[in-house]
Amino acid sequence: MRLKFLSRRRFYFCILCSLILTSCSNDDDGAASQETDTTMETDPETLEGACTNGLALNTYPCNGYDLIFNMPVSTFNALEVNDSWGWTDPETEKEYVLIGTDRNTAFVDISDTANPIYLGNVPTATISSPWRDVKVYNNHAYIVADNNDGEDSHGLQVFDLTRLRNVTNPPQVFTPDARLAEIGRAHNIVINESSGYAYAVGGNRANAFAGGPIFIDLENLKAPVIVGGFAEGEYSHDAQVVTYSGPDSDYTGREILIGSNEDEVVIADITDKSNPFTISTITYANLGYTHQGWFTEDMRYFILGDELDEQRLGNNTRAIIFDFTDLDNPLFHFDYFANNTSIDHNGYVRGNRFYQASYRAGMRVIDISNISNRNMNEVGFFDTFPDDDGTDFNGAWNVYPFFKSGNIVISDIERGLFVVKKSN
Repeated sequence: MRLKFLSRRRFYFCILCSLILTSCSNDDDGAASQETDTTMETDPETLEGACTNGLALNTYPCNGYDLIFNMPVSTFNALEVNDSWGWTDPETEKEYVLIGTDRNTAFVDISDTANPIYLGNVPTATISSPWRDVKVYNNHAYIVADNNDGEDSHGLQVFDLTRLRNVTNPPQVFTPDARLAEIGRAHNIVINESSGYAYAVGGNRANAFAGGPIFIDLENLKAPVIVGGFAEGEYSHDAQVVTYSGPDSDYTGREILIGSNEDEVVIADITDKSNPFTISTITYANLGYTHQGWFTEDMRYFILGDELDEQRLGNNTRAIIFDFTDLDNPLFHFDYFANNTSIDHNGYVRGNRFYQASYRAGMRVIDISNISNRNMNEVGFFDTFPDDDGTDFNGAWNVYPFFKSGNIVISDIERGLFVVKKSN
Protein backbone atom coordinates (compact mmCIF):
# COMPACT_ATOMS: atom_id res chain seq x y z
CA MET A 1 0.00 0.00 0.00
CA ARG A 2 1.38 3.42 -0.94
CA LEU A 3 1.02 6.21 1.63
CA LYS A 4 -0.31 9.64 0.70
CA PHE A 5 0.58 12.96 2.31
CA LEU A 6 0.05 16.67 2.07
CA SER A 7 2.41 18.62 -0.13
CA ARG A 8 4.86 20.68 1.90
CA ARG A 9 3.41 23.92 0.56
CA ARG A 10 -0.16 23.04 1.44
CA PHE A 11 0.87 21.58 4.80
CA TYR A 12 2.56 24.76 5.94
CA PHE A 13 -0.29 26.83 4.52
CA CYS A 14 -2.67 24.82 6.73
CA ILE A 15 -0.47 25.41 9.72
CA LEU A 16 -0.39 29.16 9.03
CA CYS A 17 -4.15 29.27 8.68
CA SER A 18 -4.65 27.39 11.91
CA LEU A 19 -2.34 29.79 13.71
CA ILE A 20 -4.46 32.69 12.53
CA LEU A 21 -7.60 30.92 13.71
CA THR A 22 -6.17 29.95 17.09
CA SER A 23 -8.11 32.62 18.93
CA CYS A 24 -11.32 30.87 17.92
CA SER A 25 -10.39 27.72 19.87
CA ASN A 26 -11.56 27.35 23.45
CA ASP A 27 -10.06 25.45 26.33
CA ASP A 28 -12.09 23.11 28.47
CA ASP A 29 -12.80 25.91 30.94
CA GLY A 30 -14.07 28.27 28.26
CA ALA A 31 -10.89 30.35 27.98
CA ALA A 32 -9.18 31.10 24.70
CA SER A 33 -6.73 28.38 23.66
CA GLN A 34 -3.13 29.23 22.90
CA GLU A 35 -2.62 26.16 20.74
CA THR A 36 -2.74 25.42 17.04
CA ASP A 37 -5.41 23.35 15.29
CA THR A 38 -3.42 20.76 13.36
CA THR A 39 -5.92 18.33 11.92
CA MET A 40 -4.21 16.87 8.86
CA GLU A 41 -6.28 16.48 5.71
CA THR A 42 -5.84 14.49 2.52
CA ASP A 43 -5.10 16.40 -0.67
CA PRO A 44 -4.93 15.49 -4.37
CA GLU A 45 -1.37 16.85 -4.53
CA THR A 46 0.65 14.38 -2.47
CA LEU A 47 4.13 13.33 -1.47
CA GLU A 48 5.24 9.77 -0.82
CA GLY A 49 6.04 8.82 2.76
CA ALA A 50 7.10 5.32 1.83
CA CYS A 51 10.72 4.36 2.37
CA THR A 52 11.92 4.34 -1.24
CA ASN A 53 15.54 3.81 -2.22
CA GLY A 54 16.58 4.43 1.36
CA LEU A 55 14.72 7.72 1.84
CA ALA A 56 11.28 8.88 2.94
CA LEU A 57 10.04 12.15 1.42
CA ASN A 58 13.48 12.30 -0.24
CA THR A 59 14.71 13.53 3.14
CA TYR A 60 14.75 10.96 5.92
CA PRO A 61 17.13 7.98 5.69
CA CYS A 62 15.22 4.77 6.32
CA ASN A 63 15.26 1.03 6.02
CA GLY A 64 12.04 -0.95 6.21
CA TYR A 65 9.92 1.75 7.89
CA ASP A 66 7.58 4.25 6.24
CA LEU A 67 6.71 7.73 7.44
CA ILE A 68 3.01 8.04 8.22
CA PHE A 69 3.09 11.68 9.34
CA ASN A 70 5.11 14.31 11.17
CA MET A 71 3.80 17.11 13.41
CA PRO A 72 6.38 19.84 13.99
CA VAL A 73 7.26 21.11 17.46
CA SER A 74 5.51 24.42 16.79
CA THR A 75 2.20 22.55 16.67
CA PHE A 76 2.39 22.17 20.44
CA ASN A 77 3.32 25.81 21.15
CA ALA A 78 6.71 24.56 22.32
CA LEU A 79 10.40 24.89 21.49
CA GLU A 80 11.38 21.23 22.01
CA VAL A 81 9.76 17.86 22.60
CA ASN A 82 11.16 15.15 24.83
CA ASP A 83 9.55 11.94 26.06
CA SER A 84 6.47 10.18 24.69
CA TRP A 85 4.07 7.36 25.44
CA GLY A 86 0.81 5.96 24.11
CA TRP A 87 -2.73 5.17 25.18
CA THR A 88 -5.32 2.96 23.50
CA ASP A 89 -8.88 3.73 24.57
CA PRO A 90 -10.35 0.38 25.71
CA GLU A 91 -13.86 1.42 24.65
CA THR A 92 -13.18 2.84 21.19
CA GLU A 93 -9.77 1.25 20.48
CA LYS A 94 -8.58 4.63 19.28
CA GLU A 95 -4.86 5.27 19.64
CA TYR A 96 -3.49 8.43 21.21
CA VAL A 97 0.05 9.78 21.47
CA LEU A 98 1.11 11.51 24.68
CA ILE A 99 4.16 13.67 24.01
CA GLY A 100 6.10 15.79 26.46
CA THR A 101 7.46 19.18 25.51
CA ASP A 102 9.43 21.82 27.34
CA ARG A 103 6.14 23.58 28.16
CA ASN A 104 3.37 20.99 28.35
CA THR A 105 2.19 17.45 27.73
CA ALA A 106 0.34 17.21 24.43
CA PHE A 107 -2.25 14.68 23.20
CA VAL A 108 -2.69 13.59 19.58
CA ASP A 109 -5.44 11.32 18.26
CA ILE A 110 -3.78 9.02 15.69
CA SER A 111 -6.67 6.60 15.26
CA ASP A 112 -6.97 7.86 11.69
CA THR A 113 -3.36 8.35 10.67
CA ALA A 114 -4.40 10.12 7.48
CA ASN A 115 -6.07 12.74 9.68
CA PRO A 116 -4.28 12.94 13.04
CA ILE A 117 -5.75 15.50 15.42
CA TYR A 118 -3.86 17.54 17.97
CA LEU A 119 -6.43 17.59 20.79
CA GLY A 120 -4.64 19.87 23.27
CA ASN A 121 -2.29 19.84 26.21
CA VAL A 122 -1.82 19.94 29.98
CA PRO A 123 0.54 22.87 30.70
CA THR A 124 3.55 22.43 32.94
CA ALA A 125 2.76 22.88 36.63
CA THR A 126 5.59 25.34 37.15
CA ILE A 127 8.23 26.48 34.65
CA SER A 128 9.41 25.23 31.27
CA SER A 129 11.64 22.17 31.47
CA PRO A 130 13.80 20.22 29.01
CA TRP A 131 12.84 16.98 30.80
CA ARG A 132 9.27 15.77 31.08
CA ASP A 133 8.02 12.21 31.38
CA VAL A 134 4.59 10.61 31.12
CA LYS A 135 3.23 7.10 31.64
CA VAL A 136 -0.28 5.61 31.63
CA TYR A 137 -2.21 3.54 34.15
CA ASN A 138 -5.89 2.62 33.98
CA ASN A 139 -6.81 5.34 31.46
CA HIS A 140 -4.95 8.06 33.35
CA ALA A 141 -1.75 9.87 32.44
CA TYR A 142 0.83 10.54 35.16
CA ILE A 143 3.25 13.36 34.36
CA VAL A 144 6.47 14.55 36.00
CA ALA A 145 9.10 17.15 35.12
CA ASP A 146 12.71 17.85 36.02
CA ASN A 147 14.41 21.22 35.94
CA ASN A 148 18.13 21.82 35.80
CA ASP A 149 17.82 25.17 37.58
CA GLY A 150 16.76 23.45 40.80
CA GLU A 151 13.02 24.17 40.75
CA ASP A 152 11.51 21.49 42.96
CA SER A 153 7.74 21.82 43.07
CA HIS A 154 6.31 20.44 39.81
CA GLY A 155 5.13 17.21 41.38
CA LEU A 156 3.01 14.53 39.73
CA GLN A 157 0.17 15.70 37.46
CA VAL A 158 -2.79 13.38 36.88
CA PHE A 159 -4.96 13.58 33.76
CA ASP A 160 -7.99 11.42 33.01
CA LEU A 161 -7.45 10.37 29.39
CA THR A 162 -11.11 9.53 28.86
CA ARG A 163 -11.67 13.28 28.64
CA LEU A 164 -10.06 13.06 25.19
CA ARG A 165 -13.17 11.25 23.89
CA ASN A 166 -15.22 14.43 24.05
CA VAL A 167 -12.98 17.13 22.60
CA THR A 168 -15.19 18.97 20.12
CA ASN A 169 -13.11 22.05 19.39
CA PRO A 170 -9.41 21.15 19.45
CA PRO A 171 -6.89 22.09 20.52
CA GLN A 172 -7.80 22.70 24.15
CA VAL A 173 -5.75 23.64 27.19
CA PHE A 174 -6.67 21.12 29.87
CA THR A 175 -6.58 21.51 33.61
CA PRO A 176 -5.16 18.36 35.22
CA ASP A 177 -7.46 16.32 37.44
CA ALA A 178 -5.01 16.24 40.33
CA ARG A 179 -1.46 17.04 41.36
CA LEU A 180 0.77 15.42 43.95
CA ALA A 181 3.21 18.25 44.59
CA GLU A 182 4.99 16.51 47.45
CA ILE A 183 7.26 14.44 45.20
CA GLY A 184 8.95 17.62 43.94
CA ARG A 185 10.79 17.33 40.68
CA ALA A 186 11.40 13.97 39.00
CA HIS A 187 13.26 12.95 35.87
CA ASN A 188 11.08 9.96 35.06
CA ILE A 189 7.91 8.24 36.18
CA VAL A 190 7.74 4.43 36.16
CA ILE A 191 4.51 2.43 36.51
CA ASN A 192 4.01 -1.26 37.18
CA GLU A 193 0.53 -1.75 35.78
CA SER A 194 0.12 -5.17 37.37
CA SER A 195 0.65 -3.83 40.90
CA GLY A 196 -0.91 -0.38 40.57
CA TYR A 197 2.13 1.50 41.86
CA ALA A 198 4.04 4.36 40.29
CA TYR A 199 7.67 5.22 41.01
CA ALA A 200 9.04 8.71 40.62
CA VAL A 201 12.79 8.54 39.95
CA GLY A 202 15.56 11.04 39.35
CA GLY A 203 14.33 13.50 41.95
CA ASN A 204 16.06 15.95 44.22
CA ARG A 205 19.19 14.31 45.66
CA ALA A 206 18.48 16.14 48.91
CA ASN A 207 15.05 14.57 49.38
CA ALA A 208 14.29 11.80 51.88
CA PHE A 209 15.25 9.11 49.37
CA ALA A 210 18.40 10.72 47.94
CA GLY A 211 16.88 10.96 44.48
CA GLY A 212 15.96 7.28 44.52
CA PRO A 213 12.50 5.87 43.72
CA ILE A 214 9.49 7.35 45.52
CA PHE A 215 6.69 4.79 45.89
CA ILE A 216 3.22 6.07 44.92
CA ASP A 217 0.00 4.10 45.39
CA LEU A 218 -2.42 4.61 42.48
CA GLU A 219 -5.39 2.74 43.94
CA ASN A 220 -7.32 6.01 43.98
CA LEU A 221 -6.48 7.12 40.46
CA LYS A 222 -7.04 10.81 41.02
CA ALA A 223 -5.59 10.91 44.53
CA PRO A 224 -2.19 9.18 44.43
CA VAL A 225 -0.49 8.67 47.78
CA ILE A 226 3.20 8.45 48.67
CA VAL A 227 3.78 5.22 50.62
CA GLY A 228 7.56 5.11 50.88
CA GLY A 229 10.71 5.07 48.85
CA PHE A 230 14.11 3.49 48.34
CA ALA A 231 17.21 5.46 49.30
CA GLU A 232 19.70 2.60 49.47
CA GLY A 233 20.64 2.80 45.79
CA GLU A 234 20.70 6.61 45.95
CA TYR A 235 19.96 8.62 42.79
CA SER A 236 18.18 6.57 40.14
CA HIS A 237 18.06 8.17 36.72
CA ASP A 238 15.53 5.70 35.31
CA ALA A 239 14.08 2.30 36.17
CA GLN A 240 11.87 -0.55 35.12
CA VAL A 241 9.57 -2.20 37.66
CA VAL A 242 7.96 -5.59 37.01
CA THR A 243 6.02 -8.27 38.78
CA TYR A 244 8.67 -10.87 38.25
CA SER A 245 8.00 -13.97 36.12
CA GLY A 246 11.52 -14.70 34.92
CA PRO A 247 13.87 -17.67 35.33
CA ASP A 248 14.90 -16.99 38.95
CA SER A 249 12.20 -18.86 40.89
CA ASP A 250 13.34 -17.28 44.17
CA TYR A 251 11.58 -14.07 43.13
CA THR A 252 8.54 -15.28 41.21
CA GLY A 253 5.60 -12.96 41.88
CA ARG A 254 7.79 -10.40 43.68
CA GLU A 255 7.85 -6.76 42.61
CA ILE A 256 11.35 -6.16 41.25
CA LEU A 257 12.94 -2.81 40.38
CA ILE A 258 15.86 -2.52 37.98
CA GLY A 259 17.42 0.89 38.49
CA SER A 260 19.76 2.62 36.04
CA ASN A 261 21.67 4.55 38.66
CA GLU A 262 24.34 6.62 36.89
CA ASP A 263 27.30 4.29 37.58
CA GLU A 264 25.67 0.91 38.19
CA VAL A 265 22.55 -1.18 37.73
CA VAL A 266 20.65 -1.89 40.95
CA ILE A 267 18.28 -4.85 41.33
CA ALA A 268 15.91 -4.42 44.29
CA ASP A 269 12.93 -6.21 45.80
CA ILE A 270 10.31 -3.55 46.53
CA THR A 271 7.35 -5.85 47.21
CA ASP A 272 7.11 -4.68 50.80
CA LYS A 273 6.93 -0.91 50.47
CA SER A 274 7.97 -0.47 54.09
CA ASN A 275 11.00 -2.72 53.74
CA PRO A 276 12.56 -2.62 50.24
CA PHE A 277 16.00 -4.16 49.89
CA THR A 278 18.81 -4.49 47.37
CA ILE A 279 19.17 -7.92 45.80
CA SER A 280 22.37 -7.15 43.89
CA THR A 281 24.21 -4.55 41.84
CA ILE A 282 26.34 -4.75 38.72
CA THR A 283 28.59 -2.38 36.84
CA TYR A 284 30.51 -2.76 33.56
CA ALA A 285 33.62 -1.69 31.67
CA ASN A 286 33.93 1.61 29.79
CA LEU A 287 31.20 3.26 31.81
CA GLY A 288 29.98 6.70 30.81
CA TYR A 289 26.52 7.18 32.34
CA THR A 290 24.17 4.33 33.25
CA HIS A 291 21.03 5.74 31.68
CA GLN A 292 18.08 3.40 30.93
CA GLY A 293 17.34 -0.23 30.25
CA TRP A 294 14.63 -2.80 29.57
CA PHE A 295 14.06 -6.50 30.16
CA THR A 296 13.62 -8.97 27.33
CA GLU A 297 10.11 -10.38 27.51
CA ASP A 298 11.28 -13.58 29.22
CA MET A 299 13.09 -11.43 31.84
CA ARG A 300 16.30 -13.38 31.23
CA TYR A 301 18.29 -10.50 29.75
CA PHE A 302 18.44 -6.79 30.47
CA ILE A 303 19.45 -4.37 27.69
CA LEU A 304 21.08 -1.22 29.04
CA GLY A 305 21.89 2.05 27.35
CA ASP A 306 24.87 4.14 28.47
CA GLU A 307 24.23 7.73 27.42
CA LEU A 308 27.74 9.16 27.52
CA ASP A 309 30.14 6.43 26.40
CA GLU A 310 29.92 7.32 22.70
CA GLN A 311 30.78 10.96 23.37
CA ARG A 312 33.42 10.38 26.05
CA LEU A 313 35.05 7.17 24.82
CA GLY A 314 34.57 7.35 21.06
CA ASN A 315 32.89 3.97 20.53
CA ASN A 316 29.97 3.41 18.20
CA THR A 317 26.45 3.30 19.62
CA ARG A 318 26.53 0.61 22.28
CA ALA A 319 24.02 -1.44 24.26
CA ILE A 320 25.22 -3.47 27.24
CA ILE A 321 23.47 -6.80 27.71
CA PHE A 322 23.31 -8.49 31.10
CA ASP A 323 22.27 -12.04 31.92
CA PHE A 324 19.74 -11.80 34.77
CA THR A 325 19.02 -15.54 35.02
CA ASP A 326 20.06 -15.31 38.67
CA LEU A 327 19.03 -11.97 40.16
CA ASP A 328 21.40 -12.49 43.07
CA ASN A 329 24.29 -12.94 40.66
CA PRO A 330 23.76 -10.82 37.53
CA LEU A 331 26.38 -11.29 34.83
CA PHE A 332 27.71 -9.21 31.97
CA HIS A 333 26.68 -10.99 28.75
CA PHE A 334 28.12 -8.91 25.88
CA ASP A 335 28.29 -5.49 24.24
CA TYR A 336 26.31 -4.76 21.10
CA PHE A 337 27.80 -2.11 18.83
CA ALA A 338 25.79 -0.46 16.06
CA ASN A 339 27.22 0.70 12.75
CA ASN A 340 26.78 4.38 13.59
CA THR A 341 28.31 6.81 16.06
CA SER A 342 25.24 8.41 17.60
CA ILE A 343 24.33 8.54 21.31
CA ASP A 344 21.72 6.03 22.40
CA HIS A 345 18.83 7.16 24.58
CA ASN A 346 15.64 5.26 25.54
CA GLY A 347 15.04 1.71 24.32
CA TYR A 348 12.16 -0.77 24.66
CA VAL A 349 11.55 -4.41 23.83
CA ARG A 350 8.55 -5.77 21.99
CA GLY A 351 8.76 -9.43 21.06
CA ASN A 352 12.11 -10.15 19.45
CA ARG A 353 12.79 -6.52 18.58
CA PHE A 354 14.60 -3.85 20.54
CA TYR A 355 13.47 -0.34 19.54
CA GLN A 356 16.13 2.21 20.33
CA ALA A 357 15.88 6.00 20.21
CA SER A 358 19.36 6.89 19.08
CA TYR A 359 19.37 10.70 19.00
CA ARG A 360 20.93 11.82 15.68
CA ALA A 361 20.52 8.34 14.17
CA GLY A 362 16.77 8.29 14.82
CA MET A 363 14.98 5.03 15.61
CA ARG A 364 16.99 1.83 15.25
CA VAL A 365 15.27 -1.57 15.24
CA ILE A 366 17.41 -4.48 16.42
CA ASP A 367 16.66 -8.20 16.18
CA ILE A 368 17.30 -9.81 19.58
CA SER A 369 16.03 -13.32 18.76
CA ASN A 370 19.56 -14.71 19.09
CA ILE A 371 20.57 -12.69 22.15
CA SER A 372 21.41 -15.85 24.11
CA ASN A 373 24.22 -16.51 21.64
CA ARG A 374 25.52 -12.95 21.99
CA ASN A 375 24.17 -11.89 18.63
CA MET A 376 21.99 -8.86 17.85
CA ASN A 377 21.49 -7.35 14.39
CA GLU A 378 19.94 -4.14 13.15
CA VAL A 379 17.03 -4.96 10.85
CA GLY A 380 15.58 -1.52 10.19
CA PHE A 381 15.64 2.16 11.04
CA PHE A 382 14.00 5.52 10.49
CA ASP A 383 16.33 8.49 10.89
CA THR A 384 14.46 11.62 12.00
CA PHE A 385 17.71 13.63 12.05
CA PRO A 386 19.07 13.39 8.49
CA ASP A 387 21.98 15.82 8.94
CA ASP A 388 24.46 13.35 10.48
CA ASP A 389 24.89 10.65 13.14
CA GLY A 390 27.15 12.72 15.39
CA THR A 391 27.51 12.43 19.15
CA ASP A 392 25.31 15.36 20.08
CA PHE A 393 22.00 15.61 21.90
CA ASN A 394 19.63 16.22 18.99
CA GLY A 395 17.06 14.08 17.24
CA ALA A 396 15.16 11.07 18.55
CA TRP A 397 14.53 11.17 22.31
CA ASN A 398 12.05 8.32 22.64
CA VAL A 399 10.38 5.50 20.75
CA TYR A 400 7.00 4.00 21.70
CA PRO A 401 6.50 0.67 19.86
CA PHE A 402 3.58 -0.86 21.78
CA PHE A 403 0.48 0.06 19.72
CA LYS A 404 -1.32 -3.05 18.43
CA SER A 405 -1.76 -1.36 15.06
CA GLY A 406 1.99 -1.36 14.47
CA ASN A 407 2.15 2.44 14.53
CA ILE A 408 5.43 3.48 16.15
CA VAL A 409 5.89 6.86 17.82
CA ILE A 410 9.18 8.73 17.64
CA SER A 411 9.57 11.98 19.56
CA ASP A 412 12.31 14.10 17.98
CA ILE A 413 13.61 17.04 20.01
CA GLU A 414 13.70 19.56 17.16
CA ARG A 415 11.35 18.06 14.58
CA GLY A 416 8.44 17.01 16.79
CA LEU A 417 6.20 13.97 16.53
CA PHE A 418 6.81 11.25 13.96
CA VAL A 419 4.63 8.22 13.44
CA VAL A 420 6.18 5.46 11.34
CA LYS A 421 5.21 1.93 10.45
CA LYS A 422 6.93 -1.15 9.14
CA SER A 423 6.89 -1.25 5.34
CA ASN A 424 4.60 -3.77 3.69
